[in-house]
Amino acid sequence: MAREIYETKRKALQINLNGEIYGTFAEIGAGQEVARNFFNAGAASGTIAKTMSAYDMAFSDAIYGAEDAGRYVSRSRLRKMLEHEYELLTERLTGEKYQNKRLFAFANTVAALNFNKTNEPHGWIGIRFQHEVGDAPNEIIIHVRLLDSDNLLQQKVLGVLGVNLVFAAYYYTHDVQTMIESLADNLSPGAVQIDLVKVNGPAFKDVNERLINLYLIAKGFSKAAIFNPQGLAYQSKDFLYKKDIMILRTKYRQKSNPHFDLFNLAVEQFKRNLQLSDDNVVVMIEVLMSNVLDQTPQFTPDDLHYFAERAEYLCSTGNHILVSNFTRNHYLAEYLSQFKPRNMGISTNISNLRNIFNSKQYNKGNYTDELLAYVSGLFSKNVKLYAYPYLNKEDNQIITTANMPVSEEARPLFEFLVKNRYIIDIEGYDERHVKTV
Repeated sequence: MAREIYETKRKALQINLNGEIYGTFAEIGAGQEVARNFFNAGAASGTIAKTMSAYDMAFSDAIYGAEDAGRYVSRSRLRKMLEHEYELLTERLTGEKYQNKRLFAFANTVAALNFNKTNEPHGWIGIRFQHEVGDAPNEIIIHVRLLDSDNLLQQKVLGVLGVNLVFAAYYYTHDVQTMIESLADNLSPGAVQIDLVKVNGPAFKDVNERLINLYLIAKGFSKAAIFNPQGLAYQSKDFLYKKDIMILRTKYRQKSNPHFDLFNLAVEQFKRNLQLSDDNVVVMIEVLMSNVLDQTPQFTPDDLHYFAERAEYLCSTGNHILVSNFTRNHYLAEYLSQFKPRNMGISTNISNLRNIFNSKQYNKGNYTDELLAYVSGLFSKNVKLYAYPYLNKEDNQIITTANMPVSEEARPLFEFLVKNRYIIDIEGYDERHVKTV
């Protein structure tokens, strides 16, 4: 049965009328929109112990401490806010009046659209809360990108998101998928992107962090998720900003394991060609969700668990993992370009390029337009394609850029890209590692 979606005011009022829920709102950036929703709903005195907003950096640093990195819209700042405010609650709210309260500290630190519309609107939002009276606290932290082109609309979105998060913390923690889905209640499609969810505490002791962040992609809240070798989720910009990025692309339910030997050669060639330092290079293996997400009615919890298991296996190889829904290389490049990488390399089987430069793979009449869109979208982003060979099963011949079949109308463009080293053959490979296609 479909879940009933409560309007924002009703959610806030239900929290306010719950005599057990009591806590603090601390908001930096885009106004005090979350607290305002609770005040406007009525009966807020039953819920709100304090609201505050330390906009000036001097005040903010005096309360929460300075940020070593100088970034105030950050997970680090949010954590300091949650820890400080929750500690004050437990210190000051003592005595019989508060014995049956489930305490919470809500916080956000947000950069909404500035007056000149020159910044990237995004924010960190979180809640530290007791699920049961007297229990150890739990945490839910999310990172969001605000996509509306108007500051007032972004403020409104932030207010709705905050109410949704507080409500989810107290009413949906028993069902994590519903908890995540509910974050977008009463928001217009395209208003916000949620690209990271972090949870911890006794209420989430059985929750798989990979699974919940993959669910963001499955529900269309995010385009990609990144996991470290330990399987923990990263916020994309924090991890990739101004890095040299090398990626190996793999597909959903790919029967064979990645070509690690060939990929390692591609990584070394990428570093050698561009004279890159190891400490700035990020190497990732990508697992594509797109071909199953295109068949949404057939997407099942089993598929989600498969992705989590596949990510876990690839993490166990010591690699960072990117799970995405980018059907083509140029969509991946466009996504990564927002993090201002210094260089990007994509390692792919040359059989994939064979399909791209084959006019029979496209709808009649659209080939040149689609091919030009692919090339401009990919190679204008400072990307190099490192193509590893395949063995043609028909004539037992190894296929490289030198003998890859190309449609005649695309050949001049393909030769230009190879000659100018936008497309590069992997060198020094062992023929035993070349697989049949």
